[in-house]
Amino acid sequence: MRLLLLCFFVFPFLQLSAQTQGTYQPPTREALQQQQKQLQEEIDNLNAALNSIRKNKKQSITEVAILQRKLAVRERLIHKINQEIQRLNDDIYDKQLEINRLKRQLDTLKQNYAKSIVFAYKNRSSYEYLNFLFSARDFNDALKRMAFLKSYRQYREAEAQTILKTSELRQQAIADMNNAKLQQTKVLEEQSTQLKVLEQDKKEKDQVVNQLKNKEKDYLAQLRKTERQRKVLNEAIKAAIRREIAEAERKERERLAKAKADAAKRSGGAVANTPSLKNNTPANNNAPKANDEPITGVVSTDRNENRTYSVFETTPEGREMSINFENNRGRLPWPVSGGAVVGQFGTNIVPGTKLKETNDGIFISTKIGAPVRCVADGEVISVMDLGDFQGVLVQHGKYFTVYNKLSDVSVSRGQSVKAGTLIGHAAADFDGAGKIEFRVMNGSNKFVNPETWLKSR
Repeated sequence: MRLLLLCFFVFPFLQLSAQTQGTYQPPTREALQQQQKQLQEEIDNLNAALNSIRKNKKQSITEVAILQRKLAVRERLIHKINQEIQRLNDDIYDKQLEINRLKRQLDTLKQNYAKSIVFAYKNRSSYEYLNFLFSARDFNDALKRMAFLKSYRQYREAEAQTILKTSELRQQAIADMNNAKLQQTKVLEEQSTQLKVLEQDKKEKDQVVNQLKNKEKDYLAQLRKTERQRKVLNEAIKAAIRREIAEAERKERERLAKAKADAAKRSGGAVANTPSLKNNTPANNNAPKANDEPITGVVSTDRNENRTYSVFETTPEGREMSINFENNRGRLPWPVSGGAVVGQFGTNIVPGTKLKETNDGIFISTKIGAPVRCVADGEVISVMDLGDFQGVLVQHGKYFTVYNKLSDVSVSRGQSVKAGTLIGHAAADFDGAGKIEFRVMNGSNKFVNPETWLKSR
């Protein structure tokens, strides 16, 4: 009977003891805080670019673009702050649940421990101990009873330790919850500050837009000049790629002719007519067209059914360079250190005006004379003199990158370059601020958003 009573007190304790083995791990907010830091750095860079333009007292449509970009980034920052607040709310809620659970567990442990103490007190005499041993059926049973009594003493000691540990865990959970509440207060204050600044940014943007409306004709003239520069650059890029397509086709024809000749020699037959690459590559039928129509030159081969190959991938080196460029999408380094995007890809419209600007790449603010570096391994296929600026076109297999608005160039046509190779230095734009243009062309020779290829800062 006493053995059954001991089991009644001991085994509930063992079950509760097992439940206290795990430790509470609060969720981390490091990723959210890192994203907030990056967004704040971008806002700081945009403010620096804005101050640079205003310092030169040469207003441009870029000023509105920067303010619009800053509004978007600040809204993203506020969104991340809201996410952190929600995470803290969840954290506080989870900690409160943990505190309540530990309290209930602690109460149960104390009750069971009190019962075991009372039972031990009632059976404290040596007579009860010996009676329990001598009532064994045989010697082996007596040994088991001795082992059980020894284990029971150990269980009582463990009970006390478990109660102490559970109490410490509860106190730690309370401290963690209080700390989370303090952090929540700080984050709420930061949210309030950012919301106020956001309203100020909106008013600032509205003021600049109103100024643009009053001088809309002047800014239209600036945009027409920018559009002319864009078309000149596009024509230079098309001409360079058309030249490279023709050269790649010539080399491929020579390779195919040599392969046929070698095959004929091995078979002892006559050399067949050299195959026409025109039947395999539509590059000649899709030469660069006028205005902004894409440059084509894509062919399909049987090397990989899931991949479309271009004329620039007829060699293992060309295919490897293309694949390496593709695999680094979203991880390419920025062409300049620091700075921020002050001109986004695509068509950008100033609200409430007729002012709009089409960008085939992105414009990145930087210091005048800042080094501009290549973003991936490739080959320089053109160095373009664009009058006010210089530009460089680099080939990466079937992909191309463009570096425009350079004051000088440090590479030459035909030069092999690596990621990080110095291309040139940033020039001052017509508004007096340091700025470069960066473009990416895909395998179909269409301009795509470079921000999707560059790594997050």
